[in-house]
Amino acid sequence: VKAASTACPHYATPLARPCCAACHAAGCAISWAPQGWPPPTTERHNLTMATVTLAGTPVTTVGELPQVGSPAPTCELVANDLSPIKLGDYAGKRVVLNIFPSIDTGVCAASVHHFNKLAAGLDNTVVLCVSNDLPFAQGRFCGAEGIENVATASGFRSKFGQHYGLTMTQGPLSGLLARAVVVIEPDGTVGYVQLVPEIKQELDYDAVVEYLGN
Repeated sequence: VKAASTACPHYATPLARPCCAACHAAGCAISWAPQGWPPPTTERHNLTMATVTLAGTPVTTVGELPQVGSPAPTCELVANDLSPIKLGDYAGKRVVLNIFPSIDTGVCAASVHHFNKLAAGLDNTVVLCVSNDLPFAQGRFCGAEGIENVATASGFRSKFGQHYGLTMTQGPLSGLLARAVVVIEPDGTVGYVQLVPEIKQELDYDAVVEYLGN
């Protein structure tokens, strides 16, 4: 990575990291290589973007899901009571991240119900249903629907979407998270990932169940 002599035009201020996905999409060749490079894994921007569709229309995300076998990005989410949820606090347990755009849509709500049933039979496993909905909306849904075996976690003031490469950058759902599943193993590495190619489609639950049964 070459040191930049001028500020990247796509950044409000020079940052100690490579150009963001927006710069990459715009063809910006400027990147930053300050002393102490590279930054921690969880602070890096993905320079490769994934593409999903919304009703057949292509939508890009800010990056790609972490690779299987790599350390899971650590970040902080927000619980229903506004307390922090730190993924690192679950070390020693398997963590299933059920990630979706909004709990107020039918497909997303169905995924929470599905994992609520699945979680009842999983040992040493925490299931977090992650979206950028406000924690109040997530809590209201779980109370009304009798959701007890999974926890909801909001990324509304978190870098979760950037770290996991799932924040959508285009279309009417821009700023929300693409539909995906990530399984973090007890040792903190990524064991399984699934990015749903069409936002309106459900997850391949059979593939998730097969993996969790191994």
